[in-house]
Amino acid sequence: MNQIEIVTLVFTCSVITYSLSSVYYVYKLRGNLRYQSMNEYIRKGWFIFAPLNCLFYLLTRPYARQPIMDIQQFPELDEIRESWQVIRQEALALREKQHFDQVEGPASDEDYYDLGFRTFYKYGWSKFYLNWYGYQHASALDLCPKTSAILAKNKHIQGAMFSFLPPGGRLTRHLDPIAYSLRYQIGLDTPDSQQCFIDIDGQQYAWKDGESIIFDETYIHYAENNSDQQRLVLMCDIRRPMNPLGRGISFIMDKIMPVTVVPNMPGDRRGLLSRVFASVSPLLSEVRKLKQSNKSLYRLIKHTTNFVLLALLLSLLVGIFYALMWLTAM
Repeated sequence: MNQIEIVTLVFTCSVITYSLSSVYYVYKLRGNLRYQSMNEYIRKGWFIFAPLNCLFYLLTRPYARQPIMDIQQFPELDEIRESWQVIRQEALALREKQHFDQVEGPASDEDYYDLGFRTFYKYGWSKFYLNWYGYQHASALDLCPKTSAILAKNKHIQGAMFSFLPPGGRLTRHLDPIAYSLRYQIGLDTPDSQQCFIDIDGQQYAWKDGESIIFDETYIHYAENNSDQQRLVLMCDIRRPMNPLGRGISFIMDKIMPVTVVPNMPGDRRGLLSRVFASVSPLLSEVRKLKQSNKSLYRLIKHTTNFVLLALLLSLLVGIFYALMWLTAM
């Protein structure tokens, strides 16, 4: 073997070792809550992103490495906390006019297919986008001009939406796929009760009007509203505090994330990835019907599709990861 082949082999083995170690760390060691099984981790844990996420964890500033952060460490969000009543008024007006996107409503799955949050609607959750990774929703500018202006001034906010959870609503155990941001929430219209809470890595937090929380959404978390009142919050993705190398990688992610933009209503833009999944949504609906009539065929199609998507995603991630490792080695 010549020198180039040896370096390539060592580099490849290092990447494989790092990737497997990352998967093990997230599955077995990170946080207090554990996956109930490897099957749950594979289905809900986004294990394919573990190598990239562990790189983000390493590059994160020490004060932002906990499941729940100290809100005082983020003074850049003070204006939002101070303006919560203004934001609340526009959010309640949206709710009264039934502008929140719901799969069960008049808007069809194909029109507003949301890849990132598609499974959340099952138990009553709904949302209204304000902006999303560089794109300002035209509908938000029209219906929520004051909130849009407040958010637009804050360079630390990458995406924002109003999030609604009705009485009896819940979000099952889940986590976000990529540790590219942190999650900020401020209560706008809440039950102010321990019966309405979010659990983040085993720590429960009950929303209250005007009060905020910042947490790492790549820890296992879930939410329940067991009260008889609605829960309405402003939910934002904020920049993860990282060192210069981390900020450089974030710059690359900034260019990728706009493909996930989903519209609230006609006139809003739809990102490339959202357009692709929206176009195949009718086919997916037909396939789901097979679950009742022909389970064997349904499972075959489901597993084949998942394998192909996983292979494509893995190929993309390997390419990105190799590029990042090459850049860091320069």
